[in-house]
Amino acid sequence: MSSTRYRPACLLATAVLLAGCAQQTEIPKLHNQVVELKQKLSTLTNQATALEQQNQLNQNSTRGAYLLPAANSPAKLQSSIGELSIALTQIRPEAGGTQAVLQLQVPSGHTLAPFHAVVEWGPLDSASGKPLSAGSLSQPIVVGDTQPASSERQVELRFSGVTPEQLGYVRLHSITPRDAQSPAP
Repeated sequence: MSSTRYRPACLLATAVLLAGCAQQTEIPKLHNQVVELKQKLSTLTNQATALEQQNQLNQNSTRGAYLLPAANSPAKLQSSIGELSIALTQIRPEAGGTQAVLQLQVPSGHTLAPFHAVVEWGPLDSASGKPLSAGSLSQPIVVGDTQPASSERQVELRFSGVTPEQLGYVRLHSITPRDAQSPAP
């Protein structure tokens, strides 16, 4: 009879000891999860700040639209060919600069008309969040007819002289229908 009294007590003591050991093995896992969550929170905070800057730049812009790579968000653009939704994707380093894809879409679903435009890029002022004209560059682009006709188009862009981390903004402006100028080469 005395052995049956000690069994529950031994089992209880063993369970408590094992529970204490199990908690110790969980601490590194929890620490890793906390570190991962802090990194995600930091990324989301930076993205939200950049999105606020992008929205403010576009509210104050009467010609063209700004995209901030850090915002990772599209922008609306009213142009001579109608409303466009534009986004910058697939941003990656390449020799001498950065490569990205400019996504263009007509939200109404109508066919995207061929056009000429200017893409400008450069750094942002770290204090004000506004584009720095001193370090900006630009290049003309031509968006041609799509076969078959489509409301979406992707344009490969190359930004010389800046790494993806230095690419503060991209601005699409001076959009003119292709039939309003001489044909593209």
